[in-house]
Amino acid sequence: MLGGPRSPDTPSAPAVALRQWCADDLDDMVAAYRDPVLRRWTIAPVTSLAEARRWLDGAQRDWADGRRYTFAVLDEQADGRRLVGNVVLKGVTPQRPAPEVGYWTASWARGRGVASRAVTALSRWAFDRFPEVTRLDLLHQVDNVASCRVAQKCGFVFQETLPARPPFPLDGHRHALDAG
Repeated sequence: MLGGPRSPDTPSAPAVALRQWCADDLDDMVAAYRDPVLRRWTIAPVTSLAEARRWLDGAQRDWADGRRYTFAVLDEQADGRRLVGNVVLKGVTPQRPAPEVGYWTASWARGRGVASRAVTALSRWAFDRFPEVTRLDLLHQVDNVASCRVAQKCGFVFQETLPARPPFPLDGHRHALDAG
């Protein structure tokens, strides 16, 4: 479980726990992807249990290869620790100047600080686990105002506007968080 210091739990901003995805999470993942808002911002939405299983197999391979670290985000206050999102650290390689942080939040968990808590926990973990990493990037499309707010809340500083590139039709923002 990832974590670290947390602010006091409140009903409007519950504590979250991060752990590797497992087969027991897949029904909740498919349910989360039924949300049109989530599908709008996602390159490859998961629309069936078979797709979720393939996604999990890929996530486990990526973890074993050390290329990508994907975590299920759980609400620690919910009965049975309900799935509320996903965070991922992409591209931890010597060829990449800064790994990228990505995330999504299930519709039933939005507006409660879940994304910012999860991104903060992942960022701390990344800097602790990979001492050679001195910066993390968080990218989002320019019209994704919610992602811009999450980046700011987590201490990521706006760096630049990036030109649109497939599959994203609009320009993007790059925010960065330095270690230390």
